[in-house]
Amino acid sequence: MVRFNNLCFLLILGFLLSKSESVRFDLESGQTKCIAEDIKSNAMTVGKYSVVNPDEAHPMPDSHKVTVRVTSAYGNNYHYAELVGTGQFAFTAPEAGDYMACFWGPDHNPKVTMTVDFDWRTGVAAKDWSNVAKKGQVDVMELELKKLYDAALSIQEEMYYLREREDEMQELNRTTNARMGWFSILSLFVCLSVAGLQLWHLKTFFEKKKLI
Repeated sequence: MVRFNNLCFLLILGFLLSKSESVRFDLESGQTKCIAEDIKSNAMTVGKYSVVNPDEAHPMPDSHKVTVRVTSAYGNNYHYAELVGTGQFAFTAPEAGDYMACFWGPDHNPKVTMTVDFDWRTGVAAKDWSNVAKKGQVDVMELELKKLYDAALSIQEEMYYLREREDEMQELNRTTNARMGWFSILSLFVCLSVAGLQLWHLKTFFEKKKLI
């Protein structure tokens, strides 16, 4: 019973660590809306987006089109679609960091406000489990075990990723402290030098005036 509870805990934690962001937002024509997602290296990510039809009784207006671009923190382009009503993307992130999905609305006069549905998933949440079950012809228990296994791998990868980020932050703190130490010493040296020059200048001035 304890082992089963531990497995359930790992499954829940794995899904918590796997990121899933489903949002609906308004986009005015001529404006830009960007959404960022922190993705670790070698993690799978999928996204789907669609412009909501303002009047379901009629076809989608030509004005309700968006241009979409997905880029990494280093400026690499992973998806681009121009003037579309719907679309999707999927890739394995080769580099860790913040990935940005930006939506542009073409300029119209008068202005048009569009509503966009955007679903962005990474990690275990990005996998299509229905296709896994269908292709492998596995039963429910085998599918759940597969989910547990992938969740455990996701937790392990997330721990390694967080440990690397922690090491980077500690190294940054050490470097910053060392630089602040040298800066303090330099500031003290400059202050003492200025004080010495002031004393020398005052002494020279008083000697010229024959005050001392």
